[in-house]
Amino acid sequence: MKLWLTTITAVLSLQLNASELKLDNNLAYQLTESLTVEVGQRLAGSEADARAVAWAEQKFKQLGYDKVWTEPFTMQYWQRGQASLTVSAPFHQSLVVTALGGSIGTPFDGINAQVAMFDSLEQLKQADTADVKDKIVFINKSMGKDKLGTFYGSVVGARAQGAVEAAKLGAKAIIIRSVGTSINRFAHTGIMRYSDDVARIPAAAVSVPDAIQLEKMLSRQPELTLQLQMQNKLPGEVVSHNVIAEITGSKRPDEIVLISAHIDSWDEGTGALDDGAGVGIVMATGALLKQQGRPERTVRVVLFGNEEGGLVGARAYAAKHAAKLKQHVFASESDFGAGRIWRLDTGFGPNALSFAKTLQQQLAALGIEPGDNTAGGGPDVSVLKAQGVPVVSLQQDGTDYFDYHHTPNDTMDKIDPAAMQQNLAAWLITTAAISNSSIDLRQ
Repeated sequence: MKLWLTTITAVLSLQLNASELKLDNNLAYQLTESLTVEVGQRLAGSEADARAVAWAEQKFKQLGYDKVWTEPFTMQYWQRGQASLTVSAPFHQSLVVTALGGSIGTPFDGINAQVAMFDSLEQLKQADTADVKDKIVFINKSMGKDKLGTFYGSVVGARAQGAVEAAKLGAKAIIIRSVGTSINRFAHTGIMRYSDDVARIPAAAVSVPDAIQLEKMLSRQPELTLQLQMQNKLPGEVVSHNVIAEITGSKRPDEIVLISAHIDSWDEGTGALDDGAGVGIVMATGALLKQQGRPERTVRVVLFGNEEGGLVGARAYAAKHAAKLKQHVFASESDFGAGRIWRLDTGFGPNALSFAKTLQQQLAALGIEPGDNTAGGGPDVSVLKAQGVPVVSLQQDGTDYFDYHHTPNDTMDKIDPAAMQQNLAAWLITTAAISNSSIDLRQ
């Protein structure tokens, strides 16, 4: 394995046709920069999404992959419109707000109503209808920080399910404290859900400082009135794509080692951390792996579409390839920003745990410590894990990830090139070890 580590730290001179990309340890950073500069934000189903797909096809071909193709899927397209939130009485102020993905808009004149504040989704579920009816619900639950982002799961329910629970009690709209950890005045968007048997109401998020401000206002004046206006649209179904590229295996070409990221992003920032960095890392991994000699197993790089809308591309991939998922010997995804990888978690069968230990020892020089055997593999890859595909999670340091997640502040300047190099080295070592082995990770 020293060969792979040496390769990733060496600067190579090979140029690609008419491209400024070099096959060296800066390749992941270069690809991420190219995506965020040349395409930028890429909301699933939008014109920018189509440009991102074309960009990925072109780059895969320039990087020398053996096969490059796309797989279409249908999805509900959502368009963001103008949004505003003001305190209309008694403290006249504007608050920073963003529509949650999938939310309907308000009437043209907006919604003017008093506020009902709750500390959590659970508290809202226990509320009396009389306390909520004809009001704007405000869920004010804060999120903590840690390397693994473990607090995300305890707060994201308000974003995903809040509109349904508020509507059951007769609310006119819902706003949530952003699912994020930043103290900057950026609101965090993200997908929300409706239920077919419950009335649909508008849903939005306010920035963390504005949530704190609103809480202070309510402590002074419980009968606070808000004016919410949003002009979102749901134009209907459109077609988006997964982008797939392969390096054909030299000895076991029917055995697939899948590495992945998602190509879509929210439309507020340029999607550098979520998930431009992942795109750059896995595209570069495959290109550098091929340069060192064809792997024994086929390495397939998948850039899933519409992860943000609910793993739509991943579900389409799993359905299309259902008959061949047993040939997928491994899968993993990079989708947690660009922080340094600090831990290896696996999702292997018991007989493969010795291989996991050997792999971790090869990664130790990069500062990567052993984890456990309960890896999920990543959001999109969780769909494949549920079908029995073995997975790995190369855990990145996500301490600051939710400062930028789903905000206008998710931009290229947040990425440390040295951390990207460490990520690329780890992915190259891991992918090489698995693709050049004959081990059955399921057993």
